[in-house]
Amino acid sequence: MDRDNSEGYPDPTAYTALMAIAREEKAQAYLPLVFIASPFSGDTERNIMKAQGYYRFAVSKGCIPLAPHLHYPQFMDDGDKGPQELAIRFALILLGKCDELWVFGGRVSEGMGREIAKTNRRNIPIKYFNQTLQEVSNYGG
Repeated sequence: MDRDNSEGYPDPTAYTALMAIAREEKAQAYLPLVFIASPFSGDTERNIMKAQGYYRFAVSKGCIPLAPHLHYPQFMDDGDKGPQELAIRFALILLGKCDELWVFGGRVSEGMGREIAKTNRRNIPIKYFNQTLQEVSNYGG
């Protein structure tokens, strides 16, 4: 945006107004990226359905959800230690790009524990949710 009008003269009033409009539009367009941590192993079919619900919940709160534990098992063997470690590494890298970590579920798996630890080291905010999707101050599942 140019501070000068079409004739080349400074026009700070118009410039300030246009910048305020641009800032407001940018603020309205911003959607935070939230990392969804929830159990996967065990009853995977049920845990996948729950994680899909957590996705919908995050979207309803105006966020972009990211849950790598739903993506990587589609093409990587979660039962094999090598690909599992690689998937966790990918997830931890993606976690660093997120605005917050949202933790769901009744138990913390090894992968979730590593995600929480990395989040704490990076000072990324963590929100814990109980089974009824209510935010809780400490994690009790």
